[in-house]
Amino acid sequence: MSTSLSLTKSVSIDCPYDQVYAFLADPANWPKWAVVNVRSIEPTDDPDWWQMSTPLGPAKLRLRGNSEFGILDHDFVDDTASWRVPARVVPNGDGADFMITFHRPPTLTEAAFREQADLVDTELATLKEILEADRT
Repeated sequence: MSTSLSLTKSVSIDCPYDQVYAFLADPANWPKWAVVNVRSIEPTDDPDWWQMSTPLGPAKLRLRGNSEFGILDHDFVDDTASWRVPARVVPNGDGADFMITFHRPPTLTEAAFREQADLVDTELATLKEILEADRT
């Protein structure tokens, strides 16, 4: 058995856990914070899947969440790759931490994978800015 290259990104957000989780658990919010990878998103006839427009073309998103445990795992599928992405929201004092782990799909080179994962830093900074601004 072998493992693939993985990267975990995280951000601390000065916003209550339940608000962070609720915001992230609604795919309709993803174009607001996932500004690099999600141009638009809409529900499909299948209640589990959402149709997205991305810089690389159409893609599908399915969330597999559990609010009790802060789980926001999701599946991302496009023409080039299929990603199963573990993600968590955990309480941190009066705020929360959001963590997301990426495993390199075999269809991406290591360089392309690292490049894509680095773009997530912009998205996490945007998420933090949005949620902390809403704390008025």
